[in-house]
Amino acid sequence: MSALTGMAMLLVTSLIITSNGAWSASRKCDDSLVTALPIKSFNSSSEYGRGYAAAFAKLNRVQGAGGWSPLDTNRYQWLQVDLGSRKQVVSIATQGRYRSSDWTSQYQLLYSDTAKNWRPYLKDGNIWTFKGNNNSEDVVREELQHAIVARYIRFIPLYWSQKGRIGVRLELYGCSYWADVISFEGHSIISYRFRSKKMKTVKDIISLKFKTTARDGVLLYGEGQQGDYILLQLHRATMELSINLGSSQYNLIKGHTSVTSGSLLDDGHWHSVVIERYRRNVNFTLDHQTQQFRTNGEFEHLDLDYELTFGGLSESVRMSLGGKENFAGCMEGITYNGDNITSLVRRKKVDISSFRNLTFTCAESSSFPVYFNSTSFLRLPGQRDSDTLSVSLSFRTWNPNGVLMFTQLAEGWLELLLMEGKITVYMNVTQKRSTRIDISSGIGLNDGQWQIKTGGTYYFGGYFPHTSIWSLQRSFQGCIQMIHIDDHLVDLRAVEEGHIGTFENVSLDMCAIIDRCVPNHCEHGGKCSQTWDTFSCNCSGTGYSGATCHTSLYQQSCEEYKHQGKSSGNFWIDPDSSGSLPPFRVHCDMTDTMVWTTLRNNMSPQTSVSATDEDGKAVLQITYNVTDEQVLSVTSRAERCEQYVAYTCRMSRLLTGPDGTPFTWWLGRDNKRHFYWGGSGPGIQKCACGIENNCSDPKHYCNCDADLRAWMEDAGLLVYKDHLPVNTVVVGDTSRSGSEAKLTVGPLKCQGDRTFWNAASFNSPASSLHFKSFQTESSTDISFYFKTSSKYGVLLENLGPNNLLHIEIREGSVVLLSFDFGKNRIELTVQTPKPLNDDQWHRVEAEKNTKETVLQIDGHYREVKVTPPLGHTELEFYSDVYIGALSGQRGFLGCMRSLKINGIFFDLEERAKVTPGVKPGCQGHCSTYKMHCRNGGKCVEQYNGYSCDCSLSAYDGPFCTDDVGGYFEAGTMVRYDFLLDHGGLLLGDPRSFSNLAFLGETNLTQEELVFSFSTYSAPSILVYISSRTQDYMAVVLRHNGSLQVRYSLGGLVEPYTIDIDHRNMANGQPHSVNITRNLREIRLQLDHYTVSTHTLPESSDTQFSLVKSIFLGKVYETGQIDPILIEHYNSPGFVGCLSRVQLNNVAPLKAALRSGTTAPVSIHGILVQSNCGASPLTIPPIPLANDLWKIEAGGAVFPFKDEKIGGDPAHQNFAVIAGIISLVILTVLCIMVFVIRHMFRHKGSYHTNEAKGADSANCADAAIIVNDPAFTETIDESKKEWFI
Repeated sequence: MSALTGMAMLLVTSLIITSNGAWSASRKCDDSLVTALPIKSFNSSSEYGRGYAAAFAKLNRVQGAGGWSPLDTNRYQWLQVDLGSRKQVVSIATQGRYRSSDWTSQYQLLYSDTAKNWRPYLKDGNIWTFKGNNNSEDVVREELQHAIVARYIRFIPLYWSQKGRIGVRLELYGCSYWADVISFEGHSIISYRFRSKKMKTVKDIISLKFKTTARDGVLLYGEGQQGDYILLQLHRATMELSINLGSSQYNLIKGHTSVTSGSLLDDGHWHSVVIERYRRNVNFTLDHQTQQFRTNGEFEHLDLDYELTFGGLSESVRMSLGGKENFAGCMEGITYNGDNITSLVRRKKVDISSFRNLTFTCAESSSFPVYFNSTSFLRLPGQRDSDTLSVSLSFRTWNPNGVLMFTQLAEGWLELLLMEGKITVYMNVTQKRSTRIDISSGIGLNDGQWQIKTGGTYYFGGYFPHTSIWSLQRSFQGCIQMIHIDDHLVDLRAVEEGHIGTFENVSLDMCAIIDRCVPNHCEHGGKCSQTWDTFSCNCSGTGYSGATCHTSLYQQSCEEYKHQGKSSGNFWIDPDSSGSLPPFRVHCDMTDTMVWTTLRNNMSPQTSVSATDEDGKAVLQITYNVTDEQVLSVTSRAERCEQYVAYTCRMSRLLTGPDGTPFTWWLGRDNKRHFYWGGSGPGIQKCACGIENNCSDPKHYCNCDADLRAWMEDAGLLVYKDHLPVNTVVVGDTSRSGSEAKLTVGPLKCQGDRTFWNAASFNSPASSLHFKSFQTESSTDISFYFKTSSKYGVLLENLGPNNLLHIEIREGSVVLLSFDFGKNRIELTVQTPKPLNDDQWHRVEAEKNTKETVLQIDGHYREVKVTPPLGHTELEFYSDVYIGALSGQRGFLGCMRSLKINGIFFDLEERAKVTPGVKPGCQGHCSTYKMHCRNGGKCVEQYNGYSCDCSLSAYDGPFCTDDVGGYFEAGTMVRYDFLLDHGGLLLGDPRSFSNLAFLGETNLTQEELVFSFSTYSAPSILVYISSRTQDYMAVVLRHNGSLQVRYSLGGLVEPYTIDIDHRNMANGQPHSVNITRNLREIRLQLDHYTVSTHTLPESSDTQFSLVKSIFLGKVYETGQIDPILIEHYNSPGFVGCLSRVQLNNVAPLKAALRSGTTAPVSIHGILVQSNCGASPLTIPPIPLANDLWKIEAGGAVFPFKDEKIGGDPAHQNFAVIAGIISLVILTVLCIMVFVIRHMFRHKGSYHTNEAKGADSANCADAAIIVNDPAFTETIDESKKEWFI
């Protein structure tokens, strides 16, 4: 028996980062680098003949055959140029072969310092493909986005002339490059000692270049005795910068800050690092990718002691930091605040005593990687008929699956697999059963289970088209190096030269694996994952969506939620949309005409204040549930802000001290002291009573400054929003004997959102608004609202030489978006089923990112296209932006508002004020949003939006959806009288009145009466409408709880009655009634039942003459009244709830409950406002699971985490059983509640806490109202509790 031994694998992931290519702006770097080179500087894979050699490949040369052409025309060919020394290359120019049909139409560039370990030129995160020639003579020059610093350049043809062969002449442009290179062996460091023992800096600039094959190592370190430090190190081949400028006192705020950049920088290529710091602001740049951040803590200086070390740590420091490894590799261009450290090393001006052998050259890497794509393989020989199989290799990849190695055995085969990120060995022996061995599981590989014989040939890369087991899904994509077969390192350079083995579609001596997650294009904390071809973003828990987590899930403000029809509540808002500011939670209060945004703080009302510091002052910190930047995003957009403050005192002075110095002050957003109090303003050291001249002591400007022993208070609103919110209050007069104080700082409340309604009207097709250019990084987003009646018009565009941006409306229902991506252009069109030129507001949202381009109209209609992988620059500059069209194009006629680009608000109104043909603002919002005004409410135009006028509705609230009702005690009556000579209201003509005071009598031939009620008592009168004749209409509950409608319009001996006997309506449940009469036809609808139709007798009149009054709950009227009503229904009166009572355009109950109205309404008895639990929702609610914005009160959490809904049948069965049990329990509870209600309904519906005023009250409720201001809410909830 023999063993399977010696197999070892090392999993390594990597990233190739482009080297620093920024050249100096002080001189022009544009020299010809190829023209003067000797013949020996050129090399190639092959040549078609003597006249086609590589040396003839100089631009514009005609010697020989006029250029280079290889022997074979395929993708394995290359032309190599040795520049003699490291040069900085900034561009390349190409031609075809002179007077021929040979040229190269597309190519790639590789570069190296040693003609080994080649690196491809990258752009936009991809191996860049350059565009070449389409004829033999024209010169095509390509500028490099980042300069190449290298000695050797390889030209790789990809596509060529279809009429001939590969052919090229070229020139490279750039300049000389020189830098001192220092080799570090892993134990040597450079000690740069300061001129003074300590160095205190507010600004630092540190730069260096490095290359290494080690994954860990310290590049830079410095520390100070006060705890400051700076550390730059490689950790798992990622660059990590740690900096500490100092922590706050008592370490309340830690100063440590750490950021990372790059990925697997151990590739043996040069990488550049630049650290720029000014105070707490830091730019950290690695290979042209810059991260900007602010350090933690409160300090701004970096205090270092004695020295900075480059390349590692001293032995003493290494032990204190846990034995970090020193750097092993090469560095060049080390500078610190203007000092060239590498130059100082060469001149021996710094301590280099730790170097055993200081060299100014960089040793070559011994690695020889092989780069595989999905159709690559490498075939290598090994021992045949051996009973021992030994293979080892190192690899790196982003794919979780693939075949690394396959070999045919004498009987069967063996595979080395990567499966779901784990190494697995699969062996199939023909005479035995198959087995799979998972290396990570710890199963031994040397168990000697089978007798095997090797086949002698090994395939690497997973692409084995000549075997029966190959499939594309098994292909390996990545890099492999350090291949050992039979314990011998394979000479891959001999493979490249054709001496051993064969290969197909591989790149030798190069690892071009690309980390598509560095830089991370997933924004706002999205998690990046990748495969070989692409990356994807997981936006869960970020508050954003889209391919790169760029688009916010939330609206920008409470104003925007209101225009969507939302009512008051807690919401998440995102004022800068796609900007860096994260969403946050606020309370939105949607009033009739305004929208308030409330930011709460941690201070409880009437917080006791006592001296805490040695000066006898109390310092109270007020914190909010948002950051300072988030507060500013609300206040800067608001029309106005306010914050309530109150100082309750007893012998505790507030502002004015004996010498005039304030005892108390507060700090706001500007972190400055303010000496005014609520009700006053900046620069006025007074309280509200001082402004109003009603202080308790006229000698002082605050009540508390009188220093009285009695409790006093100074309270009011702070309204200067640039100072708000209140962050700190310092109270200075609480340390005396007998001094007491209590402080209240209310929430910050801001009204409106100026940006949401910021609009401009375009009155001429030649008019446009001009804004200066803007720049964007990897993503661009644009959003705005527009309305127009034109079929055509350019909405937004720029016409710069690059990066065209264009949005227009076509044919009245099509929106076109054009974006430029370098030399590529992408167009998207969205056609809506309804016209867009309907003079209503429509929203346009456009986004371009590295993955996709999206155009969306009105939140529903959208088109998405994949962004081209090439040509997408990471930093794009746009020329000036025009809102509307430039001359010569179809201009835009209409309105535009709320324009944002990349989360930045564009002030259309201000620019419109100075632009001919454009006016600020836009009228006509009701054409779009009037549907939100419900239940008879009228939409009213406003300059910055719209509001709902509910004066003609029985409802209230911002959208006329809030039910208005009242609870009637026994004997309570509401009477509404119609005045003379104002009959327009009942006739339904709202133009004949301006408010509820103007109501008059009229003769009705048609009317509509609508109301809701709930009660347990019967009989009673619900509604009675009287007249100045004997006509009347009444709706009553009979003794059995059934409903009866009574009409007496003249001509009848007895009233006409409609009885609804099928149900007891006095059951405590809410019921709605709608009675509509047109001449003799009466239509009645009760609750959800079908409408019933009734007809007055022919002998009845059709006119309701001289309507006089409406009575609710009880009738008290002079003149002749139907005696049946008085005897059977009027005593003791209705007890219960009536709500949303409306006769045509008259709402009598609403008029009675709304203080401040001048309507002719009177109340007898106790009437308490209540919604009676009887108001059905007039706007269908969004299911909570689908409403991303609404937050229920109590224990709300950030609603970003996705929740999965399981479909387990067992769970479903459990849910059904649980539902049945719950229904049985609920039924029993309901029966118990009704029994208890019946037994105690005259006892349990009131609070019994009596107080002063009870003796004079008519009932217990009246006593409570007199003494309890919160009674309305209390009784409302009390009644609602019983309405089950």
